[in-house]
Amino acid sequence: MPLVNFANLDFDQIKVSIKDYLRANSKFTDYDFEGSNLSSIIDILAYNTYITSYNANMVSNEVFLDSATLRENVVSLIQNIGYLPRSRRAARVNISFYVDTSGYSSQPQNIKLSRGIVATTTAFANESYTFCSLDNITRPVNNNRALFSNIELLEGTYITTNFTVDSYDPKQRFILPNSGIDTTTIKVTIKPSRNSNTSRIYNQTGAVTSCHGHYTTNQTLFEVNSESAIYWIQEIEGERYELIFGDGIFGKKLEAPSYIEVSYVVCSGADGNGINALSFSGVLTDGRAGGIALTSGISLLNVTGGGQGTGGTGGTGTGGTGTGGRNRGSFGGAPIEDINSIKKYGPRVYASQNRAVTADDYEALIPNVFPETEAISCYGGEELSPPRFGKVYCAVKPANGNYLSNALKENLKNTVRKYNVGGIDLELTDLKYLYIEPDINAYYNCNLGKSIEDIINAIINAIAEYINSGDLGKFGATFNFSKFQCMIDGADPSITSNITSIRIRRDLRVALNSFAEYELCFGNCMFVKNCKGHNIRTTGFHVSGIQGMVYLSDKPNENDHSKGTMFLFRLMSPTQADIVKQNVGTIDYEHGEIKLAPINIVDTDVYYDFPVIEFDSVPCSNNVQGLHDLYLQLGNGNGDDGSGNGSGIDINAACDTEDPADNYGGNELVRGTPHFGCNTDGTVTTTSETVNNPDGSYTTTTTSAGRTETVTYYPDGRTTMQVTQATIANEGGVTTMGATTGTPTTATGGGGMTGGGGGGY
Repeated sequence: MPLVNFANLDFDQIKVSIKDYLRANSKFTDYDFEGSNLSSIIDILAYNTYITSYNANMVSNEVFLDSATLRENVVSLIQNIGYLPRSRRAARVNISFYVDTSGYSSQPQNIKLSRGIVATTTAFANESYTFCSLDNITRPVNNNRALFSNIELLEGTYITTNFTVDSYDPKQRFILPNSGIDTTTIKVTIKPSRNSNTSRIYNQTGAVTSCHGHYTTNQTLFEVNSESAIYWIQEIEGERYELIFGDGIFGKKLEAPSYIEVSYVVCSGADGNGINALSFSGVLTDGRAGGIALTSGISLLNVTGGGQGTGGTGGTGTGGTGTGGRNRGSFGGAPIEDINSIKKYGPRVYASQNRAVTADDYEALIPNVFPETEAISCYGGEELSPPRFGKVYCAVKPANGNYLSNALKENLKNTVRKYNVGGIDLELTDLKYLYIEPDINAYYNCNLGKSIEDIINAIINAIAEYINSGDLGKFGATFNFSKFQCMIDGADPSITSNITSIRIRRDLRVALNSFAEYELCFGNCMFVKNCKGHNIRTTGFHVSGIQGMVYLSDKPNENDHSKGTMFLFRLMSPTQADIVKQNVGTIDYEHGEIKLAPINIVDTDVYYDFPVIEFDSVPCSNNVQGLHDLYLQLGNGNGDDGSGNGSGIDINAACDTEDPADNYGGNELVRGTPHFGCNTDGTVTTTSETVNNPDGSYTTTTTSAGRTETVTYYPDGRTTMQVTQATIANEGGVTTMGATTGTPTTATGGGGMTGGGGGGY
């Protein structure tokens, strides 16, 4: 009898194995005849064996953490090593309003805002959301007005669940019935009995608690005794949670008929972010005992959030509307920790044993003590040049912004310090963003009836899909250029091709009015397009002792094009640079490093919450990589980069009969809006403004000695000039000089992507 391969899981292979077995037995002759009864029996046997093998294989996979696929099994396995997966996080928002009491006959001295639902919205993504307060808030009445300023609300529903300890049920479990709980909002209060007037608040052991955005960990198991008022939580099936109390050895044991009151917030996670329009739905009462409800004199809610800005416009394509400004409404909402994250961090937390020694230990620890961590990268000081032993450097991307505040950095360092071992010192560095800015020229078949707006909108949607795919927005990511181009080609059936050029950008944060050295690392090779220089572009800034707006650029060395020097220049025209100072720094094209000698910068053209100079360059490879401390983002990541080009993603569309675009983009000498105004003799010319026009051109208006000169620069290289003397009346006193002939062509570009202008940041 031939050997049977018991590793076969395929139905047909199992059937063949059974037939091979029967073939060795001369008593069965019709097993190969599909219409026979024996063949039907073989089918049943093969099917039963297949199902049994499949179930056995699945069971075997689900008992190991690396191969388990069901969340319940992953959570159960990770609990064996003491890891609690992160729950959903409720979005937060700050509101302010006042209550005018002048219309009340009886003037209250205090007004109380009751905990629970405070505000609602019904106009966000076709869904309704509620925002609640975890505590009662009381404010005094002064001059007939009670001011509720900067009140923090959490998105979700405030829920209270009660349990009574039953001495006759030794297996009693305290399971919270709701899914979607933010475990940082759980509050447990226990009374000796239901009607008792005394109560005690229990603390969650090893949990993360929040106080105005600052997170700390409570006591561990080794710090509790038999009288400690503590509890544990664990995730069970259905993304619900169970409370576990002490046994009289570790933690105080509950005795019947203790009454347990549990309050918490059930939230929508990340879906609650970005809400900035709320209406009041709370309960206000007179602060006196038995006070009456107050329903009038309530002002509109002022939500700490930014307004909308309009995206850039280019040609006949108009950029979308994006949220501008730093205040984007509700923030901080996050989904429950996914399976991949649990598999990644659970074993690392266990391996660290609540010790922080190596960079991996810090990467595992910080997301636990600071749940708003969206991404983190840590590396040892020994990896630096020169090495800095005894230090671990961590860059943390918070979920609600781009950078950690100084206060939050200090709080986080103090929290982590208790885990430090052997004199290891934690240094929290600001995030180093590497922005990828594509210039997209899409060509489509104009005979298919699609408009330029249709094509641009389709591309915008494709880019949004790529951004949400998870390839970017993290440390150590790689921008896959071929995949990006393929998504553009597939955005609409009428698109026949696209020519997309890539620039990479870093923002240099400067210290104003002080001499300082600067170093900027792109982490990618920079392409030397022009051996004579101007491969690097920057936004404008002012330097002490130099008149006018200046810019930085580069000049490769004559004998070694892998390195070069940096120089300062003024912009005289779109194609003319006046170098004002040579050798102000060095550049390493191969490694993407720029170093600037001490320089006193007094002002910058781009200002977010802080002054910055934007640097950009063409990478040697379009597959841009992020090093361990570089955080890749497509576009500028802020909705508007302050330079007038919308989201940092330029989209143009044209018929496929048009001449193709340059693979390396334009030849502009500077980033953003160009500033002209300094003559070669050093005198400053007064420049009123430079305006970007809808057709892709820009117009510069300059006034000097009663003479106003208006010059328009077109994308095809043409220029037109208009000069007006102050002595000439407005009616007909305009003389056209030096205008080139020819009919202007309509630019077919689109503007910014989904994030437009708006407030700063």
